[in-house]
Amino acid sequence: MRTFYIIIVFVIISVLPGKVISQTDVNEHVYNYIEKFKEIAMNQMMIYGVPASITLAQGLLESGSGKSDLALQANNHFGIKCKSEGTVKGIAILENGKNEYYRKYSSAEESYKDHSQFIITRPRYFFLFDLNPTDYVSWAKGLKKAGYATNPNYHNLLIGLIKKYKLYVYDKLVLSQSINYQNDL
Repeated sequence: MRTFYIIIVFVIISVLPGKVISQTDVNEHVYNYIEKFKEIAMNQMMIYGVPASITLAQGLLESGSGKSDLALQANNHFGIKCKSEGTVKGIAILENGKNEYYRKYSSAEESYKDHSQFIITRPRYFFLFDLNPTDYVSWAKGLKKAGYATNPNYHNLLIGLIKKYKLYVYDKLVLSQSINYQNDL
């Protein structure tokens, strides 16, 4: 009899219209996101020095794998705010009962570029560039220390994503390409 109820519950859940998202669906969104943006993240690492693993993990986390309202409405994959609607092309979103203004981009690639420029132009992040670019743990802790996000667990969330999806591989790819390029000169 218990088996019968389990089967009934399974059938009901499986026919619900799109409200139940399986872990497989979540992982598929994540893998699709990584596949779509890994080249952009690696290019940003080559140009600006922000590790691709960190950029991808932040993009995944901040944009909900590209599914957040901010990513969909404003191509903003990193939650970068602006002071008001008039200072930078932005979008107002109600957050914690008040309007917060977020930067709006014409493309996700523009958001990735702005993320790198945001980090390299703010003095509070300068110390990160003294770290080894493959030391994603120190980079994640450094971002938290520098105040990138208010979540006290932010660094652990980034580290978890990097480990789970092996995002550190992209840092090593960029560095090996850089070494090969220098050897070719």
